[in-house]
Amino acid sequence: MKINLRKEMFTEKEFVLAESGAMRATAFRYSTGVEALKIENKKGYIIVLPFQGQGVWDICFGGRSLKMKTTVKEPVANVSYLETYGGFLYHCGVGNIGAPDASHPHHGEIPNKAYGEAHLMVDTDEKGTFMALGGALDLDIAFVRKYQFRPECRLYEDASVLNVHVELENKRADAMEYAYLCHINFIPMDGAKIIDNATMKTVHKAIPDSFTDAQKADLGGYMDRLEADRSVGDTVGAPGQFYKPEICCTMIYDGARGKTMQYVEGEGACFVDHDAEALPYTIRWISRTETEDSMGMALPATCEHLGYDYAKANGQMKSLGGFETLKFDIVAGWIDDAEAKKVKEELGK
Repeated sequence: MKINLRKEMFTEKEFVLAESGAMRATAFRYSTGVEALKIENKKGYIIVLPFQGQGVWDICFGGRSLKMKTTVKEPVANVSYLETYGGFLYHCGVGNIGAPDASHPHHGEIPNKAYGEAHLMVDTDEKGTFMALGGALDLDIAFVRKYQFRPECRLYEDASVLNVHVELENKRADAMEYAYLCHINFIPMDGAKIIDNATMKTVHKAIPDSFTDAQKADLGGYMDRLEADRSVGDTVGAPGQFYKPEICCTMIYDGARGKTMQYVEGEGACFVDHDAEALPYTIRWISRTETEDSMGMALPATCEHLGYDYAKANGQMKSLGGFETLKFDIVAGWIDDAEAKKVKEELGK
């Protein structure tokens, strides 16, 4: 069953839009006016934003929210990227990703773009009953680019992970340059182990000019230690770590799928499983300050996050042929201890 969504369906008073088995979709509107859909199953829930970027604002499994901590408590419409940056998952691109420059805003044009078409799918397949938010974002700039971006975020009845499917269709006859990054923002869990099938390519040594000499020494020194031995960052919250305001690293994964866990032994793990062929660069972004706390352990991407000029000069911009469609899948969420141990064994860790 497909339910076409309209903004008029969302009010300050929550109401149940659909139910199927143990699943329920509830529509509501934040105090900021942004429409939201809460999709619940047997294990928890997600909150998705049908008309604003089709991102995931919150994800709650194991009795707790798994998303990062920032000062932004509710999504906000018609503002810059960082003014509404408090969610769990953002689609970034397509002109480019990363820090803003002359060619694109912060993380591109799509993270908080208004969607003209949004829908809720309620169905059953070989994996069971599911609910999925989907939609289409159309961008048309005459003589420049025309594309349709179609994400889907699917939650199964018995799952605590999201199945994210992305399609990008070039609507012009000529080839289109593109970039994409899936910005997945977990909360750090002190004592957890970071486990993956990746090697560290680069520690990006960006130090704010506003820092004191002591702060520069702390951040720069830790970056040097991390560059020499990535294992110093593999236990979350270990002594000597310094992620203020942030550290970004580029990770390269071995094999067709990249798998990353923030594993709390005996409890389970935050988990990302992504298509490492379509998304060959993965940014590891960690920020731990007095007011922010984020474990971006795996942000799968088509290029590094340093802007268009850098990506172009380093051969990282991708090209989609005329009328071609790119498709890929990402899994993100929480897995229990038994499943985490299977992943750990699979990775030989």
